[in-house]
Amino acid sequence: MNPYVILELARQRTAERNEAARRASLVKEVRKALRQRARDEALVLKPIPDYVDGTFRRPGDPAPTEHVGAGR
Repeated sequence: MNPYVILELARQRTAERNEAARRASLVKEVRKALRQRARDEALVLKPIPDYVDGTFRRPGDPAPTEHVGAGR
């Protein structure tokens, strides 16, 4: 086979391998970023409602009084 053809085939294969490695690296980086975002979102604390109906106490509202259970 002609040495120039062999050289061109080697260059083409090298370019294909480099492209495949670049795509694999990009996929890894995207997955890593998605995992990090999921971890960051998990750390965000969502407020817990103050009342049974799911509402929250506003700063101007009076403090809730202690509930005294019915004695038997």
